[in-house]
Amino acid sequence: MSKNAAIFLAHLNPVTKSHSNIISRLSKDYQVYLYPVRFVNKRRELNTRSFPFSFETRKSMVEELFGDSVKIVSAYTFRAPFLRYLPPLISPYSWTMRKEILGSIVENDFFSYTGDRAESWMLKIHGLKPMLSKRLEISGTFVRDLLYRDARNHLEMKNNGEGPWHHYVPPQVVEIIYKNWAVIEQFADADDRTVRLFGMKFPQEGLLSS
Repeated sequence: MSKNAAIFLAHLNPVTKSHSNIISRLSKDYQVYLYPVRFVNKRRELNTRSFPFSFETRKSMVEELFGDSVKIVSAYTFRAPFLRYLPPLISPYSWTMRKEILGSIVENDFFSYTGDRAESWMLKIHGLKPMLSKRLEISGTFVRDLLYRDARNHLEMKNNGEGPWHHYVPPQVVEIIYKNWAVIEQFADADDRTVRLFGMKFPQEGLLSS
């Protein structure tokens, strides 16, 4: 009998050991579909201090860990102007995104994994069948803060030691982060050009117009 699908909408900025553990557990019984969030303005992905790594970089992190056993899909994409997706339960654009997300699923049944109660409610309203679990033990925000601290102190320590953040991401992801260390340096002292609306962060660029 074929597996059902597990949908995981996530930031993955970066992929942490908590993300890896969740995906590993889900993969035992389900076909996992992973949707790293993207914000796009005129075909250009927008990255900020809260969203430093590109979709392709995050995809490579997952592929290094799971190969092609996990389906990585780009359908969780907000296109500028981002305000048109709000309010999420009223905007037709939010329902169009839902259709795009489900368009990737070929299994007969599915559910959406989440560790956030508010997100669980939103997923339920959109008919994405949430399964509420515990929150991530290791948050992306926590790891990013450690990364930015190392970058500000010029502690790119691949050859002479380990920064504290090494303990919170899989070794394969450590290597990818070092390959993209310029991204960390770029945002280490930058303002976080995001705004929180309806419990979700959006880049300020592209919020009102494209």
